[in-house]
Amino acid sequence: MDGQENEQRGTGHDAPARRERRWRRDGRAGVVRRVGVVLAVLLVGLAGTVIGVFAGGRVSTDIGPFRADLTLAPAVQGSTTVDIPPLGALQLNSHDGPTHLTVGLGALDQRKTEALIDDPASISRASQSAVEDVRNGVMRLGLRTLGAAVLVTLLLAALVFRDTRRTAWAGGLALAVTAGSLGLAVGTIRPQAIEEPRYEGLLVNAPAIVGDARRIANDYTRYAEQLQRLVGNVSQLYTTVSALPVYEPAPGTTRVLHVSDMHLNPTGWQLIRTVVEQFGIDVVIDTGDLTDWGSEPEASYVGSIGLLKKPYVYIRGNHDSPRTAAVVARQPNAVVLNNSTTTVAGLTIAGIGDPRFTPDKETSPAGSGLTKQVADQVIGAGEQLAATVTSAPTPVNIALVHDPASAGPLSGTCPLVLAGHTHARQVSKLPQVPGKQPTQLMVEGSTGGAGLRGLEGEKPTPLSMTVLYFDQQKLLQAYDDITVGGTGQAQVNLERHVIQEPAKGADVPVTATPTRGGPESVSPSPTR
Repeated sequence: MDGQENEQRGTGHDAPARRERRWRRDGRAGVVRRVGVVLAVLLVGLAGTVIGVFAGGRVSTDIGPFRADLTLAPAVQGSTTVDIPPLGALQLNSHDGPTHLTVGLGALDQRKTEALIDDPASISRASQSAVEDVRNGVMRLGLRTLGAAVLVTLLLAALVFRDTRRTAWAGGLALAVTAGSLGLAVGTIRPQAIEEPRYEGLLVNAPAIVGDARRIANDYTRYAEQLQRLVGNVSQLYTTVSALPVYEPAPGTTRVLHVSDMHLNPTGWQLIRTVVEQFGIDVVIDTGDLTDWGSEPEASYVGSIGLLKKPYVYIRGNHDSPRTAAVVARQPNAVVLNNSTTTVAGLTIAGIGDPRFTPDKETSPAGSGLTKQVADQVIGAGEQLAATVTSAPTPVNIALVHDPASAGPLSGTCPLVLAGHTHARQVSKLPQVPGKQPTQLMVEGSTGGAGLRGLEGEKPTPLSMTVLYFDQQKLLQAYDDITVGGTGQAQVNLERHVIQEPAKGADVPVTATPTRGGPESVSPSPTR
């Protein structure tokens, strides 16, 4: 009897503890359940938003004479693509946020096209209406995308949850995400992005699609004028029957084609001739390495210079022999610089050949890529040219060296230094000398795709060159980086860069070496 009473008394004492443990267990389960519900709502809301954007983010509209498709899609980085089949596409860094806008210019309206052909002035009128056409189309696209994202999310949430409250939360999330993304894109629009497009398409169409450098000016009325010009250019392309138009340069504008490191690749000459003709080049500048061994049999390769029928300014690279330079000098349109200056098309150009000759082991010992002897040679060439530039009777606009390691001593002596040798394109500011003008260094890739050595890697080295645009004061105002890759020359990547107000300090770091010239010199590049 006493044992039974004690057992009942103990059971009575344990009851509150058991209830407390049960409450805790139920509480943890409730938290886990609520977290699961929140995650499910997030997942369904985001999935519905993405599906809705892909399903509904598309409208068709008229832009000038074109029937255009506007498409929105989720993206890691905000940008705009203007597809102009079959001519190519323009890539614009137009806004921020996780949205990508594609403008596909499709079929031409027959009635409008006939009006363009019969009345050239209608091109201007079509261009003027383009801004309003695009604005209306983008507004419709945004509203349609927002509605589609919310509607699809509500339907998906209703099927998954079968609960009004959770469905409403998922729809609200879709509304917030879509509206926020679109609002961020609108709030960060960069109208000036159309001044610096990246073109992908046929090389012969690049000048007309991207537009002439004479249009690059400080008084742009930003988006409206740029868009009108773009639509006007494309309209003229489609309505020209005989040939695609290439605009004449503005009075006083000088176009320079910078090539380097051809390395006996005959394909490079074909590309150069195409660019010279299509871009209306005034001067070709070659910063060396036309050949590989500088031998007499290679001299016939140089004969293509005369076929360009444009002034050709050349300096020796470390693969070019004095014999190579002599053969170049015999070409009727060529000027060979060796610590000397010349004036061509109003530009005063100074240049010096590379002090090394790679096949000659007396001037370029085996394994001497970064020794003090090589540093003294390469940097010393830059010091010699700097003295020549400083003493020149006419201010020098461009200085030429083969190895960018020679450029350091030229800082402050001229506004622009061109180089090659590294087979890799690079643009930087040389460390500025106090009280002197800033100097920009532009290193070209290999116009010959590095020759046979360019086939050693997994992918062939692309062919690259740059078109430089100089204004009436002979200052660089813009440049086009041209890269040709793949198995043929039909496809080209062209990227327009507009020169901004010079900034102090280097844009791209240069490697300092105390060997000669103090902290302003750069380390010699390995022999290529």
